[in-house]
Amino acid sequence: MGGRFRFGFRAVLLFGLIVAGALAAVGLRGRIQAQSIPATEKPFVVEYYYKAKWGHADEFITLFRKNHYPVLKKNVELGRMLRVSAVMPVYHTTEDGRWDYRVTIVYKNATVAHDNFDSTALLKQLYPDQGTYKKEEQRRFEILDAHWDLPVKDVDLDAK
Repeated sequence: MGGRFRFGFRAVLLFGLIVAGALAAVGLRGRIQAQSIPATEKPFVVEYYYKAKWGHADEFITLFRKNHYPVLKKNVELGRMLRVSAVMPVYHTTEDGRWDYRVTIVYKNATVAHDNFDSTALLKQLYPDQGTYKKEEQRRFEILDAHWDLPVKDVDLDAK
């Protein structure tokens, strides 16, 4: 009986070591995969700044909400973008540093952000009256003093 118990104990011990090793390998593999996600699969963030001519910021955001935001929301639905948000400053700054709205778009990845997606069909679907749409979009850009796009990335402040 003692021999069978010893053999059973060794078998259980060996099985336990195999299982523990397999679990450790799976855990390590998961950490390695998480650390080595290709840049093409990481979200790509761009901040779009808009500086309207004095007195036209409200008109700009009204046209943006009407004609551009629905297109951005559709891109989120399609999975091309993960998130769209906007902010505006509460107080004013110097004129050279002034901006009225910052729209932040989190793209699925850098490839999607730069793929020259043809939105013609989408625009025709959303805006059957293309004449009005084009006129209002032209006006939205006429009332801008400046517009710039700034890709950004997170900085890990805890990294050494």
